[in-house]
Amino acid sequence: MWIPKWQRDQEAGFESPIPTQPVSNEEFVPRPQNRQQQEWEFRINELTDQNAKKLGISKRAFLKSSMGMAAAFFASNQVYGPHWDVAEAETLEPAATEEKFPKGEYFVFDVQTHFTDGVAFGVRRYGNAILRGMGISLEENPDQYSFPNFVKEIFFDSETSLVVVSGIPGREIDKDQAGNILEGRDRRGGILPSWLMSKAKKQLNGIAGGTRALCQGNCAPNHYWDRAKNRPDFPALYDQMEREVEQYKIDSWKWYCHTDPGRSGNGFRMDDEKLTYPFYQKSAELGLKVISVHKGFASQSRTLGHFAHPGDLEKTALDHPEFTFICYHSALKHGPSEPEFKEDNFFDPESGDFLWHADLMKIKQRHPEMNNVYCEIGSSFGLTAILHPQICQHLIGRNIQTFGADHVIWGTDCLWWGSPQWVIDAMKRFQISDELCEKFGYAKVTKEDKAKIFGLNAAKIYGLDAEQEIKKFPDDTLSQLKTAYFQQGGERDNAAYGWVRSQA
Repeated sequence: MWIPKWQRDQEAGFESPIPTQPVSNEEFVPRPQNRQQQEWEFRINELTDQNAKKLGISKRAFLKSSMGMAAAFFASNQVYGPHWDVAEAETLEPAATEEKFPKGEYFVFDVQTHFTDGVAFGVRRYGNAILRGMGISLEENPDQYSFPNFVKEIFFDSETSLVVVSGIPGREIDKDQAGNILEGRDRRGGILPSWLMSKAKKQLNGIAGGTRALCQGNCAPNHYWDRAKNRPDFPALYDQMEREVEQYKIDSWKWYCHTDPGRSGNGFRMDDEKLTYPFYQKSAELGLKVISVHKGFASQSRTLGHFAHPGDLEKTALDHPEFTFICYHSALKHGPSEPEFKEDNFFDPESGDFLWHADLMKIKQRHPEMNNVYCEIGSSFGLTAILHPQICQHLIGRNIQTFGADHVIWGTDCLWWGSPQWVIDAMKRFQISDELCEKFGYAKVTKEDKAKIFGLNAAKIYGLDAEQEIKKFPDDTLSQLKTAYFQQGGERDNAAYGWVRSQA
């Protein structure tokens, strides 16, 4: 049986600041905890009991503090090896973390965030008055509930300053049977359709009084299909593209080549000149030249998963230098918890290569002049950080070595993982070992590198002046609401919303 991880944690009476096992966003089957994950969780729990008692505070309060976060990284080092920059003093003194990793040190622009339409995330204990003050109802109505929780977890409970509300596969229905144009919820389109992302963007920026959110459009080449001619229904496709760019004001497309919402009978390749290239032409005419594409995590589709391979980026990027292509997940084929991780000889520790990511790297190596492809690290970084820190170091090290620190993009795939603060803390504490640097020629990751990855790179792609945006944040309404939220006792929930096995 699958259950949300936060529910499993509540039943167990232990809410770790960092997920000690992978959570599924429904793109793969959740796996039980392995022995290392169980040991990690045990050590966090043990350290929490000891230090909470020393400090005279509750176990729950300790886990929600910076000391609890430090304890989770400290315990990871005990189980997996000394991969994270964390001192034991941080598990007892908040000031130790504040001095070493001050809040607000980086501009954090998360290009892969999700909420769900029609799925409630559970009762929130704090911040309700503040969110009600934003004019958002917190009744147990899932349609109204999930977006307020998104605001709380992303903006109040983490250092994230700006987001892209990122697409999930779905196709909007344009007209009813009588030929009338549909609007809003009547267009349907899955759990996070384009119209809803656009609505969230407008609402969030309206609350803030400035730019805090961008949004994507789900429309893709195979979403509107002429079955009689076995080709895209180009009039319907172009109508939807125009709607998303001109009415929804989307900021990029989000593609899943390995899905088939339009029931075309297949996925699609980005370099298909007959099917996909007309989309590029139309999009260029509309003035939108940023395409984010899911690559990797192929287990989402056992029949179409091969379309998630990054190979079609090569010809596409070379043929369309005016476009920017963001490769989500950096093409990590399978998470280390998946059975295929071992069956496919997924990771070669001698070369540092792992499946599909290595193919993405080879594209750049063949074409060093190709500068319009970017590596996004949503879920890939967080997942490997908690499951296989060595692969995590190769992921970041190889991305920077091959594409450059100015072509690596921050994304988290939250809310599936809960508030992104733990992933932010992981990147702050991240470093590549001396051993791997010497063996593979990686450079140490500098603060300047991290600043680019955290947000400066994405700001350039989306045409934002990061310096000017940063100046606006302290005075906008969202920052004022965040301050009030903490003054009224608000605190981070250590809740992950993805799925796990109930018996884990």
